[in-house]
Amino acid sequence: MTDAMQSDTDAVFREIRALLEAHNPNRIEISEETDLSADLNIDSVAAMDLLMNIEDKFEIDIPLNLVGELRSVRDLADVVRAQLKDG
Repeated sequence: MTDAMQSDTDAVFREIRALLEAHNPNRIEISEETDLSADLNIDSVAAMDLLMNIEDKFEIDIPLNLVGELRSVRDLADVVRAQLKDG
């Protein structure tokens, strides 16, 4: 991975981590391995709110068929990166 690609990858993660802080009342350290449900207690309503914020922030559309597969912050970041690349 080139430095520019790594920088873009890090930027996506940083932006997602910042958006997740609203869903992090226990102030745990958010990493790519953080489980959205188990660690952050994000339920389906909060997940839809988060996804709308991410779509607005990155100006992308996340297909609903992918939502059920999102378990970790890495999964979420990977979907965002794929949508940005395909966009």
